Amino acid sequence: MYSRGVVTETELAPPAFLQLAGHPLRWRLLGELARSDLMVHELTGLVDEPQNLVSYHLAKLRDARLVSARRSSADGRDAYYTIDIARFGDLLSATGAALHPGLRLIPPSDAAPRARAARARVLFLCTGNSARSQMAEALIEHRSGGTVKAASAGSHPKPVLHPNAVRVMRERGIDISGYRTKHIEKFVSRRFDRVITLCDKVREACPEFDGQPTAAHWSMADPAAEGSDAETNYRAFVRTADEIEMRVGLLIPQLSSENHNERKRS
Repeated sequence: MYSRGVVTETELAPPAFLQLAGHPLRWRLLGELARSDLMVHELTGLVDEPQNLVSYHLAKLRDARLVSARRSSADGRDAYYTIDIARFGDLLSATGAALHPGLRLIPPSDAAPRARAARARVLFLCTGNSARSQMAEALIEHRSGGTVKAASAGSHPKPVLHPNAVRVMRERGIDISGYRTKHIEKFVSRRFDRVITLCDKVREACPEFDGQPTAAHWSMADPAAEGSDAETNYRAFVRTADEIEMRVGLLIPQLSSENHNERKRS
Protein backbone atom coordinates (compact mmCIF):
# COMPACT_ATOMS: atom_id res chain seq x y z
CA MET A 1 0.00 0.00 0.00
CA TYR A 2 1.30 3.46 -0.93
CA SER A 3 2.26 5.75 1.92
CA ARG A 4 3.88 9.15 1.58
CA GLY A 5 4.65 9.48 5.25
CA VAL A 6 3.91 12.50 7.39
CA VAL A 7 3.76 15.78 5.47
CA THR A 8 3.72 19.03 7.40
CA GLU A 9 1.80 22.19 6.48
CA THR A 10 5.13 23.90 5.80
CA GLU A 11 6.04 21.26 3.24
CA LEU A 12 2.65 21.62 1.54
CA ALA A 13 2.81 25.43 1.36
CA PRO A 14 4.16 26.86 -1.91
CA PRO A 15 7.50 28.67 -1.61
CA ALA A 16 7.19 32.39 -0.88
CA PHE A 17 8.93 33.12 -4.19
CA LEU A 18 6.01 31.55 -6.10
CA GLN A 19 3.48 33.63 -4.23
CA LEU A 20 5.49 36.80 -4.83
CA ALA A 21 6.44 36.37 -8.50
CA GLY A 22 3.21 34.57 -9.41
CA HIS A 23 1.10 37.71 -9.05
CA PRO A 24 0.05 38.60 -12.64
CA LEU A 25 1.16 42.24 -12.51
CA ARG A 26 4.42 41.50 -10.72
CA TRP A 27 5.18 38.78 -13.28
CA ARG A 28 4.59 41.27 -16.11
CA LEU A 29 6.88 43.82 -14.44
CA LEU A 30 9.60 41.20 -14.05
CA GLY A 31 9.18 40.22 -17.69
CA GLU A 32 9.63 43.81 -18.87
CA LEU A 33 12.69 44.31 -16.64
CA ALA A 34 14.21 41.08 -17.92
CA ARG A 35 14.43 42.77 -21.33
CA SER A 36 15.65 46.22 -20.27
CA ASP A 37 16.20 48.50 -17.29
CA LEU A 38 13.25 50.87 -17.13
CA MET A 39 11.83 53.84 -15.24
CA VAL A 40 8.48 53.73 -13.44
CA HIS A 41 6.65 55.83 -16.01
CA GLU A 42 7.88 53.50 -18.76
CA LEU A 43 6.67 50.47 -16.85
CA THR A 44 3.24 52.03 -16.28
CA GLY A 45 2.88 52.54 -20.03
CA LEU A 46 3.99 49.00 -20.85
CA VAL A 47 1.64 47.27 -18.38
CA ASP A 48 -1.14 49.88 -18.73
CA GLU A 49 -1.64 50.30 -15.00
CA PRO A 50 -1.62 53.43 -12.78
CA GLN A 51 1.69 54.55 -11.32
CA ASN A 52 0.66 54.09 -7.69
CA LEU A 53 -0.20 50.43 -8.35
CA VAL A 54 3.02 49.80 -10.27
CA SER A 55 5.06 51.50 -7.53
CA TYR A 56 3.35 49.36 -4.87
CA HIS A 57 4.28 46.11 -6.62
CA LEU A 58 7.80 47.34 -7.38
CA ALA A 59 8.22 47.96 -3.66
CA LYS A 60 7.21 44.35 -2.98
CA LEU A 61 9.79 43.15 -5.50
CA ARG A 62 12.45 45.42 -4.00
CA ASP A 63 11.74 44.11 -0.49
CA ALA A 64 12.35 40.60 -1.85
CA ARG A 65 15.58 41.82 -3.52
CA LEU A 66 14.31 40.74 -6.92
CA VAL A 67 14.66 44.26 -8.32
CA SER A 68 16.74 47.28 -7.38
CA ALA A 69 16.62 50.96 -8.27
CA ARG A 70 19.41 53.38 -9.14
CA ARG A 71 19.17 57.11 -9.72
CA SER A 72 19.65 58.10 -13.35
CA SER A 73 22.93 59.81 -14.15
CA ALA A 74 21.07 61.77 -16.85
CA ASP A 75 18.35 63.13 -14.55
CA GLY A 76 18.65 62.53 -10.83
CA ARG A 77 14.87 62.86 -10.41
CA ASP A 78 14.42 59.57 -12.28
CA ALA A 79 15.38 56.06 -11.22
CA TYR A 80 16.02 52.98 -13.31
CA TYR A 81 14.71 49.64 -12.07
CA THR A 82 16.83 46.55 -12.69
CA ILE A 83 15.96 42.89 -12.16
CA ASP A 84 18.45 40.79 -10.20
CA ILE A 85 18.33 37.99 -12.74
CA ALA A 86 20.91 35.86 -10.91
CA ARG A 87 18.89 35.89 -7.67
CA PHE A 88 15.71 35.26 -9.66
CA GLY A 89 17.32 32.22 -11.28
CA ASP A 90 18.53 30.86 -7.93
CA LEU A 91 15.06 31.20 -6.41
CA LEU A 92 13.41 29.67 -9.45
CA SER A 93 15.78 26.71 -9.31
CA ALA A 94 15.19 26.25 -5.59
CA THR A 95 11.43 26.41 -6.16
CA GLY A 96 11.57 23.53 -8.64
CA ALA A 97 13.82 21.52 -6.35
CA ALA A 98 11.39 22.08 -3.47
CA LEU A 99 8.80 20.09 -5.41
CA HIS A 100 11.20 17.45 -6.74
CA PRO A 101 15.02 17.25 -6.74
CA GLY A 102 14.98 16.45 -10.46
CA LEU A 103 13.45 19.83 -11.23
CA ARG A 104 16.47 21.85 -10.13
CA LEU A 105 17.42 24.07 -13.07
CA ILE A 106 20.82 23.68 -14.68
CA PRO A 107 22.22 26.87 -16.30
CA PRO A 108 22.81 26.47 -20.05
CA SER A 109 26.43 26.25 -21.17
CA ASP A 110 27.92 28.86 -23.47
CA ALA A 111 28.80 26.18 -26.00
CA ALA A 112 25.23 25.29 -26.98
CA PRO A 113 24.22 28.57 -28.66
CA ARG A 114 27.48 29.25 -30.48
CA ALA A 115 26.59 27.65 -33.79
CA ARG A 116 23.13 29.24 -33.80
CA ALA A 117 24.08 32.81 -32.80
CA ALA A 118 26.43 33.47 -35.72
CA ARG A 119 24.21 36.09 -37.37
CA ALA A 120 23.54 38.12 -34.25
CA ARG A 121 24.92 41.67 -34.39
CA VAL A 122 25.04 43.84 -31.28
CA LEU A 123 26.07 47.46 -30.72
CA PHE A 124 26.93 48.69 -27.22
CA LEU A 125 26.83 52.42 -26.47
CA CYS A 126 28.03 54.64 -23.64
CA THR A 127 29.32 58.20 -23.37
CA GLY A 128 33.10 57.95 -23.70
CA ASN A 129 33.38 54.47 -25.29
CA SER A 130 36.42 54.03 -23.05
CA ALA A 131 35.15 51.42 -20.56
CA ARG A 132 31.63 49.97 -20.26
CA SER A 133 30.75 49.58 -23.93
CA GLN A 134 34.24 48.36 -24.84
CA MET A 135 34.15 45.74 -22.09
CA ALA A 136 30.70 44.59 -23.23
CA GLU A 137 31.89 44.29 -26.85
CA ALA A 138 34.89 42.20 -25.82
CA LEU A 139 32.98 40.01 -23.37
CA ILE A 140 30.15 39.03 -25.70
CA GLU A 141 32.52 38.11 -28.50
CA HIS A 142 34.65 36.11 -26.08
CA ARG A 143 31.73 34.36 -24.33
CA SER A 144 30.01 33.49 -27.64
CA GLY A 145 33.21 32.19 -29.20
CA GLY A 146 33.20 35.07 -31.66
CA THR A 147 29.91 34.07 -33.29
CA VAL A 148 28.11 37.16 -31.97
CA LYS A 149 29.42 40.15 -33.91
CA ALA A 150 29.75 43.12 -31.61
CA ALA A 151 30.73 46.77 -31.88
CA SER A 152 30.81 49.70 -29.48
CA ALA A 153 30.72 53.48 -29.68
CA GLY A 154 30.18 56.63 -27.64
CA SER A 155 28.35 59.94 -27.92
CA HIS A 156 31.51 61.78 -26.80
CA PRO A 157 34.32 59.27 -27.31
CA LYS A 158 37.47 59.78 -25.29
CA PRO A 159 40.90 59.61 -26.93
CA VAL A 160 41.88 56.24 -25.41
CA LEU A 161 40.52 53.39 -23.32
CA HIS A 162 40.64 53.70 -19.55
CA PRO A 163 43.65 51.76 -18.18
CA ASN A 164 41.49 49.96 -15.65
CA ALA A 165 39.17 48.72 -18.40
CA VAL A 166 42.20 47.17 -20.10
CA ARG A 167 43.39 45.76 -16.77
CA VAL A 168 40.15 44.02 -15.73
CA MET A 169 39.70 42.53 -19.19
CA ARG A 170 43.28 41.24 -19.20
CA GLU A 171 42.56 39.56 -15.86
CA ARG A 172 39.69 37.75 -17.63
CA GLY A 173 42.01 36.59 -20.39
CA ILE A 174 40.86 39.22 -22.91
CA ASP A 175 43.21 41.78 -24.46
CA ILE A 176 41.49 45.04 -25.46
CA SER A 177 44.63 47.18 -25.43
CA GLY A 178 44.40 47.55 -29.20
CA TYR A 179 40.75 48.66 -29.22
CA ARG A 180 39.97 52.20 -30.40
CA THR A 181 37.17 54.56 -29.36
CA LYS A 182 34.51 55.43 -31.99
CA HIS A 183 31.65 57.89 -32.38
CA ILE A 184 28.03 56.68 -32.58
CA GLU A 185 27.55 58.37 -35.95
CA LYS A 186 29.89 55.82 -37.51
CA PHE A 187 27.26 53.11 -36.94
CA VAL A 188 23.84 54.71 -37.54
CA SER A 189 23.61 53.38 -41.10
CA ARG A 190 24.72 49.85 -40.16
CA ARG A 191 22.26 47.12 -39.28
CA PHE A 192 22.18 45.49 -35.85
CA ASP A 193 19.90 43.01 -34.14
CA ARG A 194 20.38 44.77 -30.78
CA VAL A 195 21.44 48.23 -29.70
CA ILE A 196 22.18 48.32 -25.98
CA THR A 197 22.87 51.52 -24.07
CA LEU A 198 24.90 51.19 -20.88
CA CYS A 199 24.81 54.86 -19.94
CA ASP A 200 21.70 56.84 -18.92
CA LYS A 201 22.90 59.96 -20.72
CA VAL A 202 23.43 58.11 -24.01
CA ARG A 203 20.00 56.53 -23.79
CA GLU A 204 18.44 60.00 -23.69
CA ALA A 205 20.27 61.00 -26.89
CA CYS A 206 20.43 57.69 -28.77
CA PRO A 207 19.84 58.19 -32.53
CA GLU A 208 17.66 56.03 -34.78
CA PHE A 209 19.41 53.11 -36.45
CA ASP A 210 18.69 51.50 -39.79
CA GLY A 211 16.52 48.40 -39.65
CA GLN A 212 14.92 49.36 -36.31
CA PRO A 213 16.98 47.01 -34.11
CA THR A 214 15.64 45.89 -30.74
CA ALA A 215 16.72 48.43 -28.11
CA ALA A 216 17.58 47.66 -24.51
CA HIS A 217 19.09 49.66 -21.66
CA TRP A 218 21.51 48.49 -18.98
CA SER A 219 21.66 51.32 -16.45
CA MET A 220 25.22 51.21 -15.18
CA ALA A 221 27.21 53.84 -13.34
CA ASP A 222 30.48 55.00 -14.87
CA PRO A 223 33.21 53.14 -12.96
CA ALA A 224 35.71 55.85 -13.89
CA ALA A 225 33.71 58.34 -11.82
CA GLU A 226 33.91 56.29 -8.62
CA GLY A 227 36.63 56.66 -6.03
CA SER A 228 39.40 59.14 -5.49
CA ASP A 229 42.31 56.74 -5.79
CA ALA A 230 43.41 54.19 -8.36
CA GLU A 231 42.62 51.12 -6.22
CA THR A 232 39.07 52.20 -5.34
CA ASN A 233 38.51 53.07 -8.97
CA TYR A 234 39.82 49.64 -9.98
CA ARG A 235 37.34 47.87 -7.70
CA ALA A 236 34.52 49.78 -9.39
CA PHE A 237 35.76 48.50 -12.75
CA VAL A 238 35.79 44.92 -11.41
CA ARG A 239 32.16 45.22 -10.24
CA THR A 240 31.16 46.73 -13.57
CA ALA A 241 32.87 43.96 -15.52
CA ASP A 242 31.19 41.34 -13.33
CA GLU A 243 27.75 42.81 -14.03
CA ILE A 244 28.39 43.13 -17.76
CA GLU A 245 29.63 39.55 -17.92
CA MET A 246 26.49 38.31 -16.15
CA ARG A 247 24.21 40.27 -18.49
CA VAL A 248 26.14 39.19 -21.58
CA GLY A 249 25.90 35.57 -20.48
CA LEU A 250 22.11 35.89 -20.45
CA LEU A 251 21.97 37.80 -23.73
CA ILE A 252 23.78 35.14 -25.76
CA PRO A 253 21.10 32.41 -25.43
CA GLN A 254 18.40 35.04 -25.99
CA LEU A 255 19.96 36.06 -29.30
CA SER A 256 20.39 32.40 -30.17
CA SER A 257 16.72 31.69 -29.54
CA GLU A 258 15.61 34.67 -31.62
CA ASN A 259 17.81 33.67 -34.54
CA HIS A 260 16.61 30.07 -34.31
CA ASN A 261 12.95 31.17 -34.38
CA GLU A 262 13.67 33.51 -37.30
CA ARG A 263 15.13 30.66 -39.36
CA LYS A 264 12.11 28.49 -38.60
CA ARG A 265 9.80 31.20 -39.96
CA SER A 266 11.87 31.78 -43.11
